[in-house]
Amino acid sequence: MLVVDDEEAIQELIQIYLSEMDVKIYPALTGEEGLEKYAELMNEGNAPDLVIMNLKLPGMDGVETTREIMKMDPSALIYGFTASFDTEWADELKKAGTRDVIPKIVGFGALREIVKKILEGEDGISSVSWK
Repeated sequence: MLVVDDEEAIQELIQIYLSEMDVKIYPALTGEEGLEKYAELMNEGNAPDLVIMNLKLPGMDGVETTREIMKMDPSALIYGFTASFDTEWADELKKAGTRDVIPKIVGFGALREIVKKILEGEDGISSVSWK
């Protein structure tokens, strides 16, 4: 799983909350780094099962990063994870290729449950209420 988020504290919390799951997490602090890691993993025949993408990133934002990953791998499974979940910008993230946008306000415990369901092939977001 690739996590693209520029906040190290968020990266650490995701690592902590998902540590009980049997999943390898690759962190990327910028969109450019996320693209590099995705390409590297893909070239090794180990494309991430899931990408968690923040919207607001330094340099290349989450929308552009998502577009570029989708060009590289049209079957990529990408979900947004952002505080700006109910905005036109978040809608652009969906148009770029994310399956959905998970609001950061759901918290990390709920994120863990959503990720579990997504990795099991279910729609994990529909089971969480945030509005």
